[in-house]
Amino acid sequence: MTKHISAEVQQRAKKLIEKLSLDEKIWLMHGEPTFATGMKSLLEEDSYHNEPFVAGSLPDHGLNGIRFIDGPRGVVIHGGATMFPVPMARGASFDVDLERRIGQAIGLEHRTLGGNLFGGVCINLLRHPAWGRAQETYGEDSVLLGSMGAALTEGVQENVMACVKHFALNSIENARFKVDVRVSKRALHEVYLPHFKQVVDAGVASVMSAYNSMDGEWCGQNKVLLRDILKEDWGFQGFVITDFLFGMRDARLAALAGQDIEMPFQMHYARFLKQLVLKEEVPEALIDEAATRIVEQQLSYQHIAVPPKSVLACELHTNLAREAARRSFVLLKNEKKDTRSVLPLKPDQRIAVIGQLANQANLGDHGSSDGRPDYVITPLDGILAAAKNTDSVTFHDGENHDSAAQLARRSDAAVVVVGYTFEEEGEYIAPISMEPFADGIAAPWFIEPILKRKLFRGLWRRVIGFVSKKLSERVMSKEDATFGRGGDRKSLTLPAHHEKLIRAVAKSNSNTIVLVMSGSAVTMSSWEEQVAAIMMVWYPGMEGGNAIADVLFGDYSPSGRLPFVIPKSESDLPSFDPEANEIEYDLWHGYKKLARENNKAAYPFGFGLSYYDFELNSLTASAGTLQAEDAVEQTLNLKFTVTNLSELQATHVWQLYSAPPSTDTPQAPRSLIEVGAVDLLPKETKEVSVQLPLKRLAIFSEQNDCFKIEKGEYELFLADHSEDKPMSSVNLSIK
Repeated sequence: MTKHISAEVQQRAKKLIEKLSLDEKIWLMHGEPTFATGMKSLLEEDSYHNEPFVAGSLPDHGLNGIRFIDGPRGVVIHGGATMFPVPMARGASFDVDLERRIGQAIGLEHRTLGGNLFGGVCINLLRHPAWGRAQETYGEDSVLLGSMGAALTEGVQENVMACVKHFALNSIENARFKVDVRVSKRALHEVYLPHFKQVVDAGVASVMSAYNSMDGEWCGQNKVLLRDILKEDWGFQGFVITDFLFGMRDARLAALAGQDIEMPFQMHYARFLKQLVLKEEVPEALIDEAATRIVEQQLSYQHIAVPPKSVLACELHTNLAREAARRSFVLLKNEKKDTRSVLPLKPDQRIAVIGQLANQANLGDHGSSDGRPDYVITPLDGILAAAKNTDSVTFHDGENHDSAAQLARRSDAAVVVVGYTFEEEGEYIAPISMEPFADGIAAPWFIEPILKRKLFRGLWRRVIGFVSKKLSERVMSKEDATFGRGGDRKSLTLPAHHEKLIRAVAKSNSNTIVLVMSGSAVTMSSWEEQVAAIMMVWYPGMEGGNAIADVLFGDYSPSGRLPFVIPKSESDLPSFDPEANEIEYDLWHGYKKLARENNKAAYPFGFGLSYYDFELNSLTASAGTLQAEDAVEQTLNLKFTVTNLSELQATHVWQLYSAPPSTDTPQAPRSLIEVGAVDLLPKETKEVSVQLPLKRLAIFSEQNDCFKIEKGEYELFLADHSEDKPMSSVNLSIK
């Protein structure tokens, strides 16, 4: 359900704002705890997983405040919320309707646990798969990101506000507090912003700015991003919040740029904003604008009833988590042995389940998306539950490769579970000094007056730097530290001991099946030829083990598709420096970069095998010729048929691509323009209708400062992946 501000809410908000003092309006614009109180609670009491972060409550005026809880894979605070697969896994489903249903479930549980602002719509583009937070987004393609992000937003916003993040160009974890991203206007508007625009058009209530800077200005105070593009060009009606904790550097610049709320504590706005208004360095009209946005969104959602606790991890939601997991798995390889493929397995086979990850909860990173489910079904749990005879399933942790290989030799098939954990990838805060952020940290009341003198401000920064570094080192030395592990990945290969385990087992059993747990691409060249089957299972959520068994034993056919390329060589990808101070983002990454440079992927974008066969035919379009001047704002109606050739019910993911005419403007040889999934009964044929925004064929003209569709013949076609031959196509002429 798309939420836009009604005229009635606008009128109520206007009357309320007129009653507020300047102090009250500024109170709406920052988190409520003081910095010292909030940090103590965050570091010593794990408040991130215990209660919402509150901002902007004015009970005397009927405002309960913004109550933020994170959770890309489910509500993160204690209480027994459902934990879904990570967003990258859900991106691999290519299923917009499924993601909308997940949003509905998360929104219900979020409100039940005391929140009203969900912080989990993460749609930063995967420029390089070594990015530590890759698991929190949906893939490398803007169309996929926008469609999935909009669907999650629409589902969530049936019950609570949604926040989309991180705006913009955030795709390096270790350097996120310092890196300056340089980007051309064309690359910015054509590659890195369209998915945000799609979620804004879906009515998202809030946008979170990013830590990094763009073209020399921090995103949290970047006028081009927040005011010129987001609020003026796109007409965004919601409010902008900073990233937590140090998403703002300068109160004046942030207010002028359009930053509405500083989260999660009292910092720059609480300390400086009133004086800036009184000195007329920040117009009070901007305070009124921010307050209006915050109040309008609160009023739009305050009437929604709190669901009962029984919705938490209810059967409907845990079944949905299981469905989402099995729809996410991507089968990369499935060799035929004699007359049948290795997968699916038979329940009466003797199965060796090998690897530590087969018998441990592995939900993903331990950063802001780290959830707290009441239980987790591991791969071993699921396989044992599905096997006809549990005595036929034997587990080995894989630490001793020789004994693991001996077990594999005695088995009909060996399932090896390998990959990463929160130790190797995820959100990360190194033991950093807070000295660069000290201006936003209030000193004790008896020191605060003397900090007005420049000499003492410098001393205060050094004190903050020393104390904060020692504190963060102490906190992150704990084994269960939140944010204390992960970061950007150092390599796209598996850990060396996992690769050695795979080779040892495969040498002993020709029916070796490898399940890979990760948040993005894994290169496999050193072992992929030695094994019979490979399946990406991601971080599959609390029901992941049951879903793995569903697919391994053939109760469901795998239907997931890669939401990124797995390259043959990391050199085929853009450069990636986790410690960069400055980096340039251009037009080229992922499958488009490979195609432009005539490099083949090991596994292309959109690739994925099934147990069954399908046919896609009869692609037609509502128009064959359009005028270039009008086309960019038009929608083209397309239809095609999908046929299930098997004797069993199955799901098929379809992908629609475009190939542009030959022009002087550099363009990708092909681009994804729409995706979807269709469920089919045995031998069933369904007609699929697509409303295609033709803006997806456009390029951004820096000369004209707008999108335009170049003249010529465009081929629109269905394909199984980014390197596949067209199955069915239609031509569109732009005159």
